[in-house]
Amino acid sequence: MSPRLDEARTHNASSACPQGPTNSDSPAASAVPGPRASTTSTTDPTSDFSGAAGEGLEGLPEIPPYAEVGALDARALSKTLFERLESLEEGTHEYSYVRNTLVELNLALVKFAASRFRSRSEPMEDIVQVGTIGLIKAIDRFELSRGVEFPTFAMPTIVGEIKRFFRDTSWSVRVPRRLQELRLDLAKAGDELSQRLDRAPTVAELAERLGITPDEVVEGMSASNAYTASSLDAKPEEDDNEGALADRIGYEDHGLEGIEYVESLKPLIAALPSRDRMILSLRFVSNMTQSEIGEELNISQMHVSRLLSRTLTKLRKGLTLEE
Repeated sequence: MSPRLDEARTHNASSACPQGPTNSDSPAASAVPGPRASTTSTTDPTSDFSGAAGEGLEGLPEIPPYAEVGALDARALSKTLFERLESLEEGTHEYSYVRNTLVELNLALVKFAASRFRSRSEPMEDIVQVGTIGLIKAIDRFELSRGVEFPTFAMPTIVGEIKRFFRDTSWSVRVPRRLQELRLDLAKAGDELSQRLDRAPTVAELAERLGITPDEVVEGMSASNAYTASSLDAKPEEDDNEGALADRIGYEDHGLEGIEYVESLKPLIAALPSRDRMILSLRFVSNMTQSEIGEELNISQMHVSRLLSRTLTKLRKGLTLEE
């Protein structure tokens, strides 16, 4: 360990100390470390605080530039700062200074955790920013008396915050958290069963492996389709000759509008006399003219017209009454 981390503060040690925010009442201000003080300053680091306030920072080891602090030194210095943090009153300038210094010293944990998600589509700066929020939460929750090293305690909180960020922002369509977690469980179980069975598992096998119902498996598989969205203009990579997705989407079939009327007409037509049913069939199924129908039935074209008109009026009234 660097010897200067074990030495008490002197009046010339302020050159390497970062200065915390001045407005400690604001959560946002206290969460973000302030800029480092000028390296040419030779004043007492506690001179900004008067009376008992200044005494809160006395005896702290000298803090070198953060980029020069190794992992072991940062761990030892963090332990000293946590001891001092427990004795300070929350909301004071001293408390904000020590808390912000802990954030700066342990940013390497955030960068290490963020590197695990480098392959994601989100910018690394955003991932680090989210991980820093997790680091701040870990600092606020950490208790030195439990005997746990801070990196061991903080890493799950940092990684959890980053995973929560991806869970809440990376889905194309918002789905319940239960289905998001079920998707991950299905993917893991699917890989395990595929290796064991040397084939893709069935819905029943997945349900038995996870201890859920087949309906829940199907629901989780359907939710997986909401993770990513494809452009309607995109073409399948495996087949360049196939058209865009928009060309394969179904169109509105206006013929469907007449299905209801056809089904309603069936019992009405069945109740007609046989000759009237014959005339309807020859006219609208065989597409024969009234003259051809008259020749087929040995009646005049005028008679066919009157019979057809009477039948259509009867059917129209029957539909109107049903509506």
